[in-house]
Amino acid sequence: MNISSATEGREIGNRIVLGGIIAIVVILAGAAVLLFVNLPDANAFNARVEQLFVENDTLTGNAEIKLLEIIAQSGTAFSDTLSSYRFVIFVLLVFSTALLVAAIAFLVMLIGLTRRMGQIERKGIEVNSLLISRDQKAVYLNNFEFKLTEAAIETLSVLAEARMDDEVLSGAEIEGVISGRDPSDCEEAAGATRIKRLRDTLGNQMVSELLVKNIARKGYMLAIDKDVIRMV
Repeated sequence: MNISSATEGREIGNRIVLGGIIAIVVILAGAAVLLFVNLPDANAFNARVEQLFVENDTLTGNAEIKLLEIIAQSGTAFSDTLSSYRFVIFVLLVFSTALLVAAIAFLVMLIGLTRRMGQIERKGIEVNSLLISRDQKAVYLNNFEFKLTEAAIETLSVLAEARMDDEVLSGAEIEGVISGRDPSDCEEAAGATRIKRLRDTLGNQMVSELLVKNIARKGYMLAIDKDVIRMV
């Protein structure tokens, strides 16, 4: 896939996501409008009480008037309660909309991160420079400094030299180069232990696992371009 097609694909994906978010907002807004339209009028009860006063003007007794006043007060209380319910429903709708939009945004970010991690796993780390300084016992990876132990520096140096020669070293061969013995006299586990210690010293699991590749039934190698390696 070339750069233009990849960029076009990302733009289409962004448009789809934006369209989905807009659709959710529109649907929730439509549901809110329908809900508020179908809610009873807050003044409906008061209007009915007023109608009772008008239609029953013959009710002049103290008890009857008192009853109508109680009904009127009940209508006012109902109106206030319904108004508060409207506000609560509005807040809940806004909150649910925000949660849905945030959930979609996080989902898209997670999918994008997963795809990016998949690309990194397939291609390895994009390293522009790898400088190994034996004197300072440090490694500069894309200008990020990693302080290593002497044993880790030796292991990384062996891997770097092998990478510049397009070689893949087994654990026994790594141990043989570092110890100065013949690889046949070395154990595979010794070299594997050195690789593990190197990865532990690098610290960042993703960096160490992708930088030092384990090729099945062959050995270990640095998964970077040999032209970016420098040793001082």
